[in-house]
Amino acid sequence: MAYPDSMERKARILIVEDEPAIRQGLVDVLLYHGFEVAEAADGERGLAEGLRGAYDLVLLDIMLPKRDGYSVCEALRERHPELAIIMLTARSGDDDIVQGLKLGADDYVAKPFSIEQLVLRIRAVLRRTLAQEEAASTIRLGSLTVDTANLTDSRGTAYTRREIDVLQYLHAHPDRPVPREELLHRVWGYQPDAQIETRTVDIHIAKLRRKIEADSAKPEHIVTIRGAGYRLDGADR
Repeated sequence: MAYPDSMERKARILIVEDEPAIRQGLVDVLLYHGFEVAEAADGERGLAEGLRGAYDLVLLDIMLPKRDGYSVCEALRERHPELAIIMLTARSGDDDIVQGLKLGADDYVAKPFSIEQLVLRIRAVLRRTLAQEEAASTIRLGSLTVDTANLTDSRGTAYTRREIDVLQYLHAHPDRPVPREELLHRVWGYQPDAQIETRTVDIHIAKLRRKIEADSAKPEHIVTIRGAGYRLDGADR
């Protein structure tokens, strides 16, 4: 079946994983769920394949031969800022997860993972990536103008598609703080009752603040409302 149901074509996924049994298992599962799938067994081949721009999502292991997943993620994100990337990690440390998100991954899945959870996260990321929703084409924050279509701003700073999605959602709801659970649901596409444990919202907010705020430690635009969520202040409407 095609994913999502409303799309005319199947989503295309590149799997970059060096362990043959895991890689083949992922190929089989994703084909069964209706995706178009390609595979690569090392970082160099994965990067070369990903740079072709033929994929909607890359499922990327961190520990790879020839080139690690971090450098592959960074290079893919630089060339294709709109590309969805989910990192697979056998490392449980927060630093490793944070590093992947800082380099531009949309989300991560820790090994060992359940197939149900993996497919849920893939569908959630793709649901937002492939959807076409009306949103502001530019967002002005003081002297800064963010071009949401071209993923850049008036200072020449580049943004990922997911960072822009977060900013657009906060911009569309200016009168209240937006809870992180709502961002997971509306921006990442997770179901409200999915019970997903992830730091991806926090990391994306931190990345946005470093790009937008004069002082990310004392944000004036993306403000945390304790116990309630995040609010975008100072945007022209």
